[in-house]
Amino acid sequence: MTLTVPPPRVAFPAERGGRADGASRSACARWYEQELGWATAGSAPVRLLTGLRFDALVVPADAGHAALRRVGRTGPVALTGRRMSLLVAPGSADELPGLLDWLEWGGVVLALTAVGSGGRITAPPPPGRPGPPGAAVWLRPPCPTHEQEGEPVFPGLSGFGSRGGDAPDLIRLVDAVATECHRARLTRARTGMSPDETADQPLAFS
Repeated sequence: MTLTVPPPRVAFPAERGGRADGASRSACARWYEQELGWATAGSAPVRLLTGLRFDALVVPADAGHAALRRVGRTGPVALTGRRMSLLVAPGSADELPGLLDWLEWGGVVLALTAVGSGGRITAPPPPGRPGPPGAAVWLRPPCPTHEQEGEPVFPGLSGFGSRGGDAPDLIRLVDAVATECHRARLTRARTGMSPDETADQPLAFS
């Protein structure tokens, strides 16, 4: 009788001896907790808790790519399928509705949401480590705290970034994202595309 053995699951390089997927997921969680000080939950996949060290603006990928080209530098940015998460300063989710009204986007239907206190987003594998097909990925990864001074920079309302322009002011970022969400919606309406049929666009790392 021939015994068919399934191929082993992918493990992070840091995990020796070909440990199972659960151990690899634990390695992912430990990286976020130990290197960045970010809270995590779950194991398949690991989730990053929002509202503590950061909130997240979540937009369609096509609108997100276009907005990133406009604003240049940002905080960390992750891609999960056809949705993009732009990490911003904690408390930004609560500010978003009023900010959109102030920018005169109030009442306009936008595929823009914010995840704040009590929320979570899917954690991509740490930078440089492989993940399974279709897993979330970092487009602009966070830096471990021991490789830079202070925390990763998150766009906030306190000015143009927190360290000499390393990230855009939250107002500028939200305005760019809202504009591109609206443009993408108009494009889909003209072409008959559904919200899930977004065109993949290249993104330059910064």
